[in-house]
Parts: sequence; structure tokens; C-alpha cells
Amino acid sequence: MIPPAAERKSGAAPVSVRPLGEADLDRADEICRVAFGTFLGAPDPFGTVDYVRTRWAADPRAAFAATVEGEVVGSNFATHWGSVGFFGPLTVRPDLWDQGIGRRLMEPVIDCFDAWGNRHLGLFTFAHSPKHLELYRRYGFWPRFLTAIMKKQVADGAAVPGRVLYGELPAAERTDALSLCRALTGAVYEGLSLEREIVAAHAQGLGDTILLHGAGSELVGLAVCHCGAGSEAGADVCFVKFGAVRPGPEAADRFERLLDACERLAAERGLGQLDAGVNLGRPDAYRRMIDRGFRTWLQGVTMHRPNEPGYSHPDAYVIDDWR
Repeated sequence: MIPPAAERKSGAAPVSVRPLGEADLDRADEICRVAFGTFLGAPDPFGTVDYVRTRWAADPRAAFAATVEGEVVGSNFATHWGSVGFFGPLTVRPDLWDQGIGRRLMEPVIDCFDAWGNRHLGLFTFAHSPKHLELYRRYGFWPRFLTAIMKKQVADGAAVPGRVLYGELPAAERTDALSLCRALTGAVYEGLSLEREIVAAHAQGLGDTILLHGAGSELVGLAVCHCGAGSEAGADVCFVKFGAVRPGPEAADRFERLLDACERLAAERGLGQLDAGVNLGRPDAYRRMIDRGFRTWLQGVTMHRPNEPGYSHPDAYVIDDWR
């Protein structure tokens, strides 16, 4: 979700890019809201959702500010999921659009990906905006799949057998739990790791991570969930930032159980809405979410570098949207 930026106009003030500091967060958040509000024609499309502070706190070294004459005018954030990297939200103050600031904010995130050694890179943007698609194509990103951002009203459900919450584990057991999570996501796509998101959600009090165990205590599913205002979910919402189940013949059934577990967590937290994004390169996962009462309220397109699906393939039962 990234407002446009193209060539810098002649005579524009010089732009500098530096790490985003804690003192910059209020201004960066304000610009993020104004930029998206201007593009979407809404006064504040985020409300109680917070992307800027949560992503800065997850890794301040991967957060960047653009400045003009010392004033913050835009920001961008890189995210490290092991072999996978993505970025955003990239936002620029609207009166400075089309002056090359977005391109300048791309440079440090590409440097992050190079340093991390991510094998597959991506982003989520507006499918109806040629300017967005052209900007990111210049950096080797190609549009591949629509992604549906979906929601449903939460219903009270029965307890889900084998469900454990990462935040309720004794501290001594969390290292082993993260290792099991890496093994599961690595089975979905080699090197994929959600450790950063799991730890950040716990450390910042944003929500919790569901660990779903099968027979013999094997980890068969996980879901990183943000809950409520001040997180990436917003008031009265449980947002599944990432969810995945172990591939194999029982993957579809595991996915159904994971959806049950996410809805159960939302009900336990007293939240009325469950949000989740699904890439339409995974049609059976999408169909099963529709069958469960999820409905699309927003859609965009994921862009990939290189131009291949990564883990967005029909046999993967994964919830994510790279916003």
C-alpha cells in the first residue's frame, strides 16, 4: 500500500535519506495517514491501526526517513522473513509527490534485502495505479497475483485441541518453539521464517502467536495475530498478519483448524471482527475462507522479485498480504 512517487521535478529541494528515529515517529505516522487518506479519498483510513510505530519497534535499523531541509517528509520500512523480504508502507507527503522521494526511499530497503540475503522479495500495492506498478517495476518487481483483504464477524467457537499461545509459554520454552516455527515455515518455502514477527508481537504486546499441534505434539500450524487498537489490527479487530500450516495431504484440514483457532483467539480477546489477507495464487485457501464467512473489503496486487510465485502457489495454505 504505497502512494506514488516518480521523477524529481527540477528546482526541488535536495532530499536526504537517513534512519527513522524514535523522535520522528509522530511525524512519520501523520504523513502515512495523510498520504493514504489523500490517495484513497478518506480522512483517516487507518483509525486506530498503527503501522509506523509497530514496524519501527520491530527493527529500527530497517526503518528509513526522507527529509527535505531537515524535515521528515516520508518513510519506508523493510521486513525480514528469512529467505523472504518485503517492504512498506512507503509514504510521502502529498504535496511532494512526483519529485523522486519514493525512489530515494527505495534505495535503503534494497540495501537491507541485499545485506539480509533474501531470496524472494515482494510488496503489496494498488492494482489500479499504473504509477505504482511502474515505480516498482524499475526495481525488478513484477505484478503477479491479486490479494484479497477479507473480514468476518467473530462467532464464539469451541476450544481448538492442540492450540497453544506463544505468549503463555514459559520463557525457557520459547527458543524451542521458535525453532519449530522455522521448521514449519521452511516446509512451506525454504528459508521462510516468521521469528521476527512472533517476537515483535510478543515484545510489543500487539497480540499473540497461535501454535497449533497435531498428533504426537508435531507443530502443524501457526498464526501471528495482532489484536486491538495500537496494533496493525485496530479497535475491535483481530488481524492475522501471517498464518500457515504444514504442507501435505492433511493441509486443508489443518487450515480449517487454524481458522478456528484464530477466531477463538479473537472471541477470547473480546474482539468482534477477524481480518485476514489471502493471495489469490492460493485458490483453495481463498475458497475455504469464503465458505467460512470471510468477505473481501479491499484488494491489491502483490509484486514479486524475481518474477516467480515464491510461496504463493496452490498447494500452500497461507494467510498473508504483505501490507
